[in-house]
Amino acid sequence: MPGAEPFIFNGKKDAGVLLLHGFTGSPSEMRLYGEYLNKAGYTVMGVRLTGHGTSVGDMEHATGDDWMRDALDGHSMLSGLVSRVAVVGLSMGALLAMRLSTMRPIWRTVSLAAPIIFSAQRDLHLLPPRDEARGKFLPKAPKRMTGIEPKHRVCYRSIPLVSIHELLAVIESAKASLHEVRSPLLVVQSERDHTVNPESARYIMDHVGSPDKQLLWLRQSGHRLTIDIERDIIFKKTVEFLERGL
Repeated sequence: MPGAEPFIFNGKKDAGVLLLHGFTGSPSEMRLYGEYLNKAGYTVMGVRLTGHGTSVGDMEHATGDDWMRDALDGHSMLSGLVSRVAVVGLSMGALLAMRLSTMRPIWRTVSLAAPIIFSAQRDLHLLPPRDEARGKFLPKAPKRMTGIEPKHRVCYRSIPLVSIHELLAVIESAKASLHEVRSPLLVVQSERDHTVNPESARYIMDHVGSPDKQLLWLRQSGHRLTIDIERDIIFKKTVEFLERGL
């Protein structure tokens, strides 16, 4: 899909940031974030997760293990360019980011709207069993984002139901490994997120193993924090968080 390509921006500092996009999204939703971090001097890589940014048919055949391998591959590539790597994830990407920090030497981790607990509005109780979900798709209504061009919000307009089962497996794996997360962690969550129950952020803070952790609450944003109305707050806070570790 045009605009869904992965990207890399070379920076002046000997430090890099790996960006992981969300479920059904693409690197496009991380691009403005990446440009901001690059202007601050960081080498930035935005990966495209398997089955994303091409077709929902491709996504139906992707697994949570595929997405974790993508995060690991991204880390391997970026760590070949810089001496230390931070990882930032949005939604499902945040779950992968925290898991990655338990598997590789991660300098700093940022979790944006990680879906540990879904909002009741998502109606997960209606999800059919995995063997009945194959070949079924759930339509997604397009959402307007203030001040955001379409090229920065390239995503699918339907969700393979079997992929939701894969997402739930990623959530369980992330929850089970939270106590192993030791890198400094910034957790960001909006109180108005209609996809993720905001209690997800408190769950992470209560269960994560890192002694250096902080929680940033947003008041006006929805779920796609990197392209929502308070994105500049996140961008600035992320740079402050990274600079503190230099």
